[in-house]
Amino acid sequence: MTAILRDVTLRDGLQLTGKVLPTERKLEIVRELLALGVPELEIGSMARPDLVPPMANTLELVAALTPKELRRCWVWVATPRHVEKAAAAGVRNFQYCFSVSDAHNKANIGRTTEDSLAAMPDAVRLAQAADGRIQLCLATAFTCPFDGPVDPERVLAIAADPRAAGAADIVLADTLGQAHPGQVAALVSAVTATGPGGHAGGRWGTPEHRIVFHGHDTWGMGVANSLAAIAAGASVVDGALGGLGGCPFAPGASGNTSSEDLLFATRPGWFTPQALAALVGLSEQLLNELGEPNRSRAAEGSRSKAEAFEWVVRTPE
Repeated sequence: MTAILRDVTLRDGLQLTGKVLPTERKLEIVRELLALGVPELEIGSMARPDLVPPMANTLELVAALTPKELRRCWVWVATPRHVEKAAAAGVRNFQYCFSVSDAHNKANIGRTTEDSLAAMPDAVRLAQAADGRIQLCLATAFTCPFDGPVDPERVLAIAADPRAAGAADIVLADTLGQAHPGQVAALVSAVTATGPGGHAGGRWGTPEHRIVFHGHDTWGMGVANSLAAIAAGASVVDGALGGLGGCPFAPGASGNTSSEDLLFATRPGWFTPQALAALVGLSEQLLNELGEPNRSRAAEGSRSKAEAFEWVVRTPE
């Protein structure tokens, strides 16, 4: 199965910046990424705007998009009420997220992991009533900033829990970027032996129930971990332009894996040197607007003087 990129710039990428991008600017970014060929995007969050200000205009962005565009876009939710409000605004792809570790879930969402899991059937029901899809997204699937290493068995128990039945996909998040490829491959492989609601509900790692790997590049393992996840059965990997982002409720978390780096490594059919040049230009402009550094090694390489290499972005004279 060929893996695809989901670009998460407008959610996980922005949430640490402290700046609210105007809705019109977000709309431009969404449409440019979709036009280039990026298959899926994460465009915002239903998190409280007083806690995560850059997400404050998520529903305004949703209202500006067409139903066809929204079918390729995901919105982060953490409660059934989030799903209800997002669905009323037109959202059809919901990423229902909570942390495997209680300590991080309490810091991030204000409740225990069990409470979040117990509420998931209502979230699934509301998503399905809106003719939508919902993902089971597990933050801190590898390590927790407060409790340290996370027992893989805890992840597997949630992945197979009957209350997860109805989830389209499962997202395994290396929230702190502390995992290594062996860990990632082992956990993804183990998850493929389970399924939403147990074996009767199908298996994770199939086209019907995809495994998504959400990696951060804090320790320089973002691309390596993503490739390990793909080899083990993941069919979607998350990235952000220029490696932007991080979790405001996870001390030590830095940027996402760079979308440019992931695309350069995986080379989907739509990704040409011209597409890279367009992505690099969009990324550089956005990061300049936000006052953020560019952490993409592919973007850095594309600006080199090795002009015999077709992927180098040539600067007009």
